[in-house]
Amino acid sequence: MERRLYEHENGIDPKSYTFKRRPFKLVFHESFNDITQAIAFEKQIKGWRRAKKEAIINGDWHLLPELSMRAIRHDGNA
Repeated sequence: MERRLYEHENGIDPKSYTFKRRPFKLVFHESFNDITQAIAFEKQIKGWRRAKKEAIINGDWHLLPELSMRAIRHDGNA
């Protein structure tokens, strides 16, 4: 995690989302034993709507199923 934070803070990759949005504030982190799981989770979260991201930032994991259902109803796919 320290390496990733350093990369974002110092603008190591000009193509990264955070490059032009510095300085930024870390509001959420999660630890993984497996790098593959960590990358998959990061990619999953990147695709979420703001409401779901705010729920995990606030520790409201229990709201995720309801927020997912709202997205399905809003899209008209269910």
